[in-house]
Amino acid sequence: MGRIAVTVTAVGAAFALSGCSGLIGKSQADDIAEINVSSPELRDGRPLPREYSCKGNQGSPPLRWSSQPLSKAKSIAIVVDSQTSSNAAVYWVLYNIPATTTELGPNAAAEPPSGAGQASVTSGKVGYEPPCDPGSYRFTVYTLNGKVDPNKGSSLPEILKQIADQTIARGRLTAVDIE
Repeated sequence: MGRIAVTVTAVGAAFALSGCSGLIGKSQADDIAEINVSSPELRDGRPLPREYSCKGNQGSPPLRWSSQPLSKAKSIAIVVDSQTSSNAAVYWVLYNIPATTTELGPNAAAEPPSGAGQASVTSGKVGYEPPCDPGSYRFTVYTLNGKVDPNKGSSLPEILKQIADQTIARGRLTAVDIE
């Protein structure tokens, strides 16, 4: 539990230093476009289906997104986190998804798109860590004006800061609690 608190504190500190609030905040970019995020399995403001939680076996849920054409788009990143301060955690970070991609199928964490990378999340696991506790879970899609370029052994806060610094569009789907 101490490692989780330290990691979440470090993530918060990284965003405070970068001018961002929360686990993933606003980019330094002047104008952030809006991304529409949807899923055939998730509904905004509704519970996360049990099969995508620690009680299921489906892995990461399918996601779709769309936005206005962005000429500066170089890659996509997805971050799943909880927004409750008592249980703040990051459950999945998938980055360097090709900018032409507009959806991921179920369990994309097990077979990410070619060239994509995944960060170690709050628990230390690489890939999707299914949530277990009641709370709000944010599935946020970011369009970036570059690619995340982690050094070997980059920490979660370092990768999240790179995502925040390169964000030119953002959209979110929030699941509230777990079925």
